[in-house]
Amino acid sequence: MYKSNLIFLKKRFNHSLIDDYSVYLRLERSLSVNSINAYCSDIDKLYDFLNSSGNKTGISTLEGVNIELLNAFIVEESSKKLSKRSQSRVISALKSFYNFLEIEGVVKKSQAELLDSPKITPYIPIILSVSEIEKILASVDLSLPEGHRNRAMIEVLYSCGLRATELITLKISDLFFKEGFIRVTGKGSKQRLVPIGGPAIDSVQFYMKIRKAGPIDEKNEDILFLNRRGKNLTREMLFLIVKKQAATAGVEKNISPHTFRHSFATHLVENGADLRAVQQMLGHESILTTEIYTHVNSEKWRESILKCHPRVK
Repeated sequence: MYKSNLIFLKKRFNHSLIDDYSVYLRLERSLSVNSINAYCSDIDKLYDFLNSSGNKTGISTLEGVNIELLNAFIVEESSKKLSKRSQSRVISALKSFYNFLEIEGVVKKSQAELLDSPKITPYIPIILSVSEIEKILASVDLSLPEGHRNRAMIEVLYSCGLRATELITLKISDLFFKEGFIRVTGKGSKQRLVPIGGPAIDSVQFYMKIRKAGPIDEKNEDILFLNRRGKNLTREMLFLIVKKQAATAGVEKNISPHTFRHSFATHLVENGADLRAVQQMLGHESILTTEIYTHVNSEKWRESILKCHPRVK
């Protein structure tokens, strides 16, 4: 059975269909742990709904669900003030789950295919300017024991456009500084090589000298960024470090570690980087995901296109 780092309700693991579905998502769809957990959690909520007082149909099994029950479940979930994006994810989970049941022959036809997803306004991420990033880096107190570690983490987040999980699981054996690359293990355990800039390399190398003097847990010897006890950092700890550093720098935007990834991609696109190259560096399966960064500074792109068009000339 697929083992998750997150904790679900114990009863979830007693439902073989959801267990089999989680294996399908991992092996066939190559989804990340977080995505698998989110999808399985949504199906677990559906299972709860079928066995609640709100279900008047008498149908209590996942394989017996019809479109009316699915719509009733979505209405109940929507009443919890879910955002349209969260509603859309729930519907995606339902469609994926019942497509899986159809493939496995558990149901003849997926009822979830009839569900309509809510229209979502295109997501425009929060972006830090270069000067704001420099302010955050400059605000790190290097006299503190964790100062050089925090600065190195922020440098790598911005230099390489890593996800939070990719940063906290980055290994020393993944660093190829002579060649100017690091090896990143992304979603679905897929690996990619990402260029790393000189300032980030210098910051990491300085941190590694200090890292040797501190405690290092035997199981985490190869993990680059460690906490004070010599163990790997959590995503939550990284989030708090980034938020605190932004506040110290006087940056009022509501940022997270992912903001540096958005800023990395946006600044590359703004400066003329090839969209396919940015896609590969970010580890996006589809270039459609990467294209969001073309909308962040659409005016600059419009001017660039008009300058190149022969009729405008």
